[in-house]
Amino acid sequence: MTAPSPGTGSPAAGPAGPDSPGLDAHLVVERGAFRLDVRLTAAPGEVLALLGPNGSGKTTALRALAGLTPLTGGRVRLDGASLEDAPPEERPVGVVFQDYLLFPHLTALDNVAFGPRCQGVPRARARALAAGWLDRMGLADRAGAKPRRLSGGQAQRVALARALATEPRLLLLDEPLAALDARTRLEVRAALRRHLADFDAVAVLVTHDPLDAMVLADRVVVVEGGRAVQDGTPADIARHPRTDYVARLVGLNLYQGRAEGRTVRLDGGAAVTADGDLTGPAFVAFPPAAVTVHRERPTASSARNLWRCEVAGLEAQGDRIRLDLTGELPLAADLTAEAAAELRLHPGAAVWATVKAAQVRAYPA
Repeated sequence: MTAPSPGTGSPAAGPAGPDSPGLDAHLVVERGAFRLDVRLTAAPGEVLALLGPNGSGKTTALRALAGLTPLTGGRVRLDGASLEDAPPEERPVGVVFQDYLLFPHLTALDNVAFGPRCQGVPRARARALAAGWLDRMGLADRAGAKPRRLSGGQAQRVALARALATEPRLLLLDEPLAALDARTRLEVRAALRRHLADFDAVAVLVTHDPLDAMVLADRVVVVEGGRAVQDGTPADIARHPRTDYVARLVGLNLYQGRAEGRTVRLDGGAAVTADGDLTGPAFVAFPPAAVTVHRERPTASSARNLWRCEVAGLEAQGDRIRLDLTGELPLAADLTAEAAAELRLHPGAAVWATVKAAQVRAYPA
């Protein structure tokens, strides 16, 4: 590993088998009442994101891959080699920690050269390699600067260069953009995407930011409560959420029930008409912007879905108003501020909510 230690579901659709290239891991870690049990696979050149709320086990999984947290059970295989018994410094793994953990007494150049030097590369050669990496990161003019003289974005790129300088077969990134302000995050995210596109080994990104996962990853594994609850491409995750957590992240109303043709009868008793036929256990989802709100029961609406609701709350979100509705079907609705004012909406107001069937997606549970 090239970075200093901070102190010493369903299987993914990737490679499998003891001799397969890439990552094949089953991570079991027990810490008090918490248990992590996640299977991860990824092919060389693939960026895998672990997405989940705080406390879900994402960072524990990353530390287990790095060898910083011991496994209770399971395995870690990389390019066919078993790593679970290898100490961190002997694993072909590079890590970019959330706080970067650059050596404060070393220049940017020497921070990047540290990993190759630990591998036995002569000093002059290691510094030449480091200079090349800093140049690739657009930091050639900052080679002599120490970490305290670097901006957050520059420090992140030095940490990435340090992790890549040893040519790792597994790159681990722990919330790599979390410490940056919004403007810097946008710039560094774009640069990180370019560098990851050129990386020919496996990269695993841990994040709670859905935008980071959607922009940077080829595949996303959603982790909740120590388990993988969903696994797919970013587009599939966004279009077909399978838990309330994911639905909130991507901004959809999500329900579960049983489909009978175009009608899905929900576990709570309500029914939703969707676009397309389906039979059996199903999810239904639609965006808050698809909801039309009326103060009186509409008589001329062509919408197939109609529910009597009550306004539980209103929240301004930019130029829109987010309504929290309860009643026959609890849901979120987005209205313009003008529409909310015209409807004289307030907590406790009785309303009718409609959604066209064409705007409702149903898919197997």
